[in-house]
Amino acid sequence: MAGHAITVSLPESVYEQIQEAARRAKRPVHDVLTEAVAAVAPVIDTAPQELRSALAQMAYLNDAALWQAARATMTKVQRERLEELHHKQQRTSSLTSEEVSEEQALLQLYKETILIRAQAALLLKQRGYDISDLEQFTPLE
Repeated sequence: MAGHAITVSLPESVYEQIQEAARRAKRPVHDVLTEAVAAVAPVIDTAPQELRSALAQMAYLNDAALWQAARATMTKVQRERLEELHHKQQRTSSLTSEEVSEEQALLQLYKETILIRAQAALLLKQRGYDISDLEQFTPLE
């Protein structure tokens, strides 16, 4: 694949963070930067503002941390409560204002969890991993 060479001036602190992330991941700085840009490009306009930075920072994680993020889920209690609220909404067509707030918060958590999982899977795929069965993979540590 042909690439485009560009020059970017980074603040010293940002460069040091990238350099440290590359050292920890035992990867070239160029690869870490390329993966970071490629990873954030698809979600830059779709993710909530407060989540964009976290998604971009994921490019600096090592493979084991990415596998963990790719398998992240809401807790069982949270999933069951969200399901319970959905069922109540379907049965009665109404929720109390507290329940609506709770449901919205749980839905936001669900969306953020899905974005984090997707970003982690994208990064793992870019690093050459088969991500077809995220639940079965146990990374070597």
